[in-house]
Parts: sequence; structure tokens; C-alpha cells
Amino acid sequence: MHALEWQNNSVTFIDQTKLPEKEVYITTTNYQVIIEAIKSLKIRGAPLIGIAAGYGVALACLELLRNNSQTYLMDLKTIIDEFKNTRPTAVNLFWALRRMEKFLNSQDTLESITENIIKEAIQIHFEDKLMCDQIGKIGNQLIPEEASILTHCNTGSLATGGEGTALSIIKYAHKSGKKINVFVDETRPLMQGARLTTWELIQAGIKSTLITDSTAAFLMQQKKVDLVVTGADRITVKGFAANKIGTYNLAVLANFHNLPFYIAVPSSSIDPEISEPEQIIIEERDPDEVRKIMDKYISPQNVNVFNPSFDITPPELINGIITEEKIYRFPYQAEFLRLKSIR
Repeated sequence: MHALEWQNNSVTFIDQTKLPEKEVYITTTNYQVIIEAIKSLKIRGAPLIGIAAGYGVALACLELLRNNSQTYLMDLKTIIDEFKNTRPTAVNLFWALRRMEKFLNSQDTLESITENIIKEAIQIHFEDKLMCDQIGKIGNQLIPEEASILTHCNTGSLATGGEGTALSIIKYAHKSGKKINVFVDETRPLMQGARLTTWELIQAGIKSTLITDSTAAFLMQQKKVDLVVTGADRITVKGFAANKIGTYNLAVLANFHNLPFYIAVPSSSIDPEISEPEQIIIEERDPDEVRKIMDKYISPQNVNVFNPSFDITPPELINGIITEEKIYRFPYQAEFLRLKSIR
């Protein structure tokens, strides 16, 4: 299963809002379809959003060429800005778009610029797949031979260009013969754990148990969890990690119960430009995402709703940040600043 593919100058992606009931694939040559898909969560997961944006810009280049645009570079910059405005929290989006923007100052022909942007988008996808593989191998070192792992939201093939981040570790542990059970938070309000992570784990033949978000504390109290592994959408230089709402809850609970809490991300999710949590823009989404489940209202239609898509976990609650390079330990600042000089 590939969440997103580039084929014959078009993009094919799975509509994640239809899972697990239906496995629906959409093929398009229209970059605006990609923009809408990112906004509506048909395409989701920080690394996959970055990959999709890269391919979306590539589609835009091809469209501008077909239309013989006389203002190709100016139009392309406007389109890149449109992608920047799709979702504000996941840093992979901006990381990928910066790699697209470097071609705006090129002196090459428009055909060469288009070709180079397509190659760059494909390279971003390829790099993420390799990073997922390495995250799985490195993170597997932290998994006991028998383990019950708690995870949150979806961090697998549906969220990345490869096997995933936190789920890559889980899949690698399973493939290496370890006896694992995965407790999956349902992840309100959009149920990415219930709809997506359980679907992936069942496909992979990995034993899993779905729980409500509010069950996690009791599981830990009953000593039924050995460790917690999640992903993240943006990590600051100091190690503050923005991830799906409810992640901070798990970090606090794990700390109280003396359980290791790990975050798994590609290095592209680390933002060397910011250090403080206040610098992270937290996306707030449609109130009806909370008022409804599967398009049916479960609350009064006019009730006030606070619906942040992400929360922020402080670095002192994170036992390790697992990347394709290594496992980083608190304090993180010195080593994360190194990434700024590399980029």
C-alpha cells in the first residue's frame, strides 16, 4: 500500500477520510486537488504532507508549461505560497517547499526548471522512505523482546513516504521476531488511531488493541504498558514537540508511571529556526470535527468548541527523540543547532 505515488506526471493518493470503510484512490494532474486534499486531511501526516506539497508544486509547473504562462516564476511563487497556507504546524511542509523555492532564482529554461522540480520532489519522497527505514532499525534497539507499546494517532505508511516513524519501529520489531502488542489510542476527534493505525497494524499482522484516549492512564496504572512511542509534526531546537492533541497527556502519564516516552521523527521534522513552544503555530480546526462523529452530531449543534489539532510536549518529558541518524537525548539544543548549519 502506497499512500501517495508519482506516476506519468500525475499524483495518485489514497483518500484517508474514507478509511477503513473504503479504500479509495484519487489520481490527479491538478495541483489544487492536492491543496484541497491536504486541507481536508485526505492527505495527512507531517512527512507525507511535505512529499505531497513537493509533488503538488511539480504538477503546478507542468500546468504552467501547458498553459504557456508568461509569468511562470511569479505564478509558481504564488502557488508555493498557497501550499504554505494549507496547514501551519507541520514543519515538513515548509521544509519541502523551501527545496522547491530554490529553483525560483534559476537562470535555466522553464522546461529545465520544471524537470528539476519534478526530480527534487521525487528525491524528497525517496529520502523520506530511507529515513523511515532507518528510524525503524534504530528505534528497534529500544524495544524489549516482549513489549506492550502504546501509540497515538497514525505514524505509519499513511503518514509518510515509507513504513512510518513510530509505526516503522513497531513494524521492524515485529519483523525481527519480538513479541509485541500495540495499544492504539482512538485519537479523538478524527479517530486516526481507530481508523488508520489499527487498519495498518492488521494489514501487517501485528497484534493490536484499540482503546479510548481516556483509557491510557488506567492501562499504565495496571502495568500493562512498557513504553510509549509517538511521532511529531514539529520539534524545536530545545526539544519542544508539537504532535496530535493528546500526546502531551501521554507524556505526563508516562512520566508519572516511570515509563519511557519516545518520539520518532525524520530529521526534517526538527525545526532549527525556532526554540520556544510559543513560536509553534497550533492549528485550530472546524468545531464540527468535535461535534460530529462520521457526519452525525453527537452534541448540540451550537455548543462552543475548542479544537486544537496539536499540543506541545516539553523536552524534559521525552526520554529520547528517534531519528534516522540516532537517538537524541535531553538536553537537545546543542545537537539540534548543528542541523541548522547542515541545512
